Amino acid sequence: AYLELHYIPWVSNVCVTLTAVPRNYDPALHPFEVPREYTRALNATKLERVFAKPFLSSLDGHRDGVNCMAKHPKSLSTVLSGACDGEVKIWNLTKRQCIRTIQAHEGFVRGMCARFCGTSFFTVGDDKTVKQWKMESPEYGEEEEPIHTILGKTVYTGIDHHWKEAVFATCGHQVDIWDEQRTSPMCSLTWGFDSISSVKFNPIETYLLGSCASDRNIVLYDMRKSTPLKKVILNMRTNTLCWNPMEAFIFTAANEDYNLYTFDMRFLESPVMVHMDHVSAVLDVDYSPTGKEFVSASFDKSVRIFPVDKGHSREVYHTKRMQHVITVKWTSDNKYILCGSDEMNIRLWKANASEKLGVLAPREKAAMNYNQKLKEKFQYHPKIRRIAQHRHLPKSIYCQVKEQRIMREARRRK
Repeated sequence: AYLELHYIPWVSNVCVTLTAVPRNYDPALHPFEVPREYTRALNATKLERVFAKPFLSSLDGHRDGVNCMAKHPKSLSTVLSGACDGEVKIWNLTKRQCIRTIQAHEGFVRGMCARFCGTSFFTVGDDKTVKQWKMESPEYGEEEEPIHTILGKTVYTGIDHHWKEAVFATCGHQVDIWDEQRTSPMCSLTWGFDSISSVKFNPIETYLLGSCASDRNIVLYDMRKSTPLKKVILNMRTNTLCWNPMEAFIFTAANEDYNLYTFDMRFLESPVMVHMDHVSAVLDVDYSPTGKEFVSASFDKSVRIFPVDKGHSREVYHTKRMQHVITVKWTSDNKYILCGSDEMNIRLWKANASEKLGVLAPREKAAMNYNQKLKEKFQYHPKIRRIAQHRHLPKSIYCQVKEQRIMREARRRK
C-alpha cells in the first residue's frame, strides 16, 4: 500500500489516508517471485536448525532410576514421578523443583495415575499393593499416609484411571477393574496365561481399554462386558500402548522389535502405519493432546517425535549423560515433553525444537507464519529437504542405523 497526502487548505494539519492496492498475481509481472521465495525458504530452514535448542532443564532429586510418570489432569505445572526405590515425587515445572516426596512402596513403583478430578493419585508397586494418595501435601503435624491401601495377591505391573468415573484398572497376572470404594475387583478379565505389562483406558470411548501381555498379545476389552473384545498377536512383545486422544479407534503400540505400530481397532489385521527409526526396544509412547503426533522413549538412549501419518521421526532428542529412557510424557498444553531415564533424571524438552518461548510481538508472529508457509511450499526441494532432515546422532545410534540398513538391503537382495 502507498500513502496519499491530501492538503486541505481550510484545515491546518495534514490528513493521511491508506489506500489498498490490489495485488496482481500475473507471473509475467513478477518474474523473480519464486526464486526470491525459494531463497527465503532456504534461509528460514537454516535458521530453524541454528535455533534448534530443545533441552530446557533437568529435574534432579531421585536416588534411583525413574520408572513411571503421570500428568496432573487439571494443573499444567504439576507432574508426578515414581522411581525404582519406591519413592514418588511431585514436581512443580514452573519452579523446576520437587514440592513433595513420598516413600510409597518397597521395591519398584510399577505404575501411577492421577484421578480424573486431580484430587488424588494411585500407585502400584512390587509389594503387591495399590495405594491412593492425596494430591495436596499433609497438614502441619499430619502423617504422610495413603487414603486407601489395597493388598493384592500378585504383583501389579500397571494402573490407569477411568476418564470420567470413580473406576480404575490394574494389570499383572490379569486385568482387574476396581471401584474406588471397594477392596475387591468388580471384574477380572483375562485372555491367555502370561503377565500383562500395561493397561490403558480410551480417553474418548471411556469404557474401552487395551492391554499388552508378555506373550506378544495386544488385547482390547470392553468394561461393560465380562469378556475381552479383540486380540492381535505381533512378532515380538509390546511394552506399552497409547490411545489417540482425538480419534477414538486409533492406538499406537511400542514394540520390542524397535518399531511402533499404529492400529485401527476396527481393522486389526494389519497396522495403519509402522514407525521406524529407533535402533533398540521402544519402552514407552505418549500422544500429544492434538492427536497429530506422539513421542516415544527407547532403550537406545533417545527420544523421538513421530507424526501419526509418517513412518519416520521428525525429531530426535538425546544428551551425553542420558541413559536408557524408560518413560515419556507429552504435556497437556502441547508445548513440552518430559522423559525419565535410568540415571535418575527427568528431562524437560521443547516439543518444537526451534520454538521461541515467551511473548511474541505481532511482527514476529507474522514473520514466523510466513516462514512456516514458505518451508511447507518448498519442503520437497532437495537442498531444503536435506537441511530440514539432518540430525546429529550419537555414534552408537549412527553405527546401528548403518548396520540395520545393510541387513535390510541384504534381506531384500536375498
